[in-house]
Amino acid sequence: MSVNIQLEWTPNPSTLKYVVDRTLVPRGALNFTSPEAASARSPLASKLMGIEGVSGVMLGSNFVTVTKGEAGEWDILNDAVMSTLDAHLGANEPVVSPGALEEMGATASGTEVEDRIRQILDLEIRPAVMQDGGDITLDRFENGVVYLHMRGSCSGCPSSTMTLKMGIENRLREVVPEVVEVVPV
Repeated sequence: MSVNIQLEWTPNPSTLKYVVDRTLVPRGALNFTSPEAASARSPLASKLMGIEGVSGVMLGSNFVTVTKGEAGEWDILNDAVMSTLDAHLGANEPVVSPGALEEMGATASGTEVEDRIRQILDLEIRPAVMQDGGDITLDRFENGVVYLHMRGSCSGCPSSTMTLKMGIENRLREVVPEVVEVVPV
């Protein structure tokens, strides 16, 4: 089966986003920064992490964000990623391991303030960030400070601090008065 793959640049020069013509995960995103984590939860991410130069993989609804480490050149790495995606998805091999999506859905219930923060993140912020190949999730809320995990193209992105402070922090402070500051974890 043929796979349509479109390459998109992200604001982070260390990441590329590969948009595919099928659903990879039904909601949210799965992030992998080690071959061990990838092999335990995703056959596709495991193959991609095996490519020399790949230091991170994030699976979104219909895209894969690949982060390049110190080793490797984008031209060679990109060819390997494209062929791996085409072979894996074209053969209809599983994207995630059984149980990986259930683990994803097990979000810790929190306080009423954390629930409001998650709602703003899920409805307004995460969809926009995923357009750029990234993801942002709540770690915790303590003493007015929102601690966020930045993944995919957001992790290490030069513009992520501005996005965090000027966009996300301002929006959360506007809707959730208890929020004083937003910081990455």
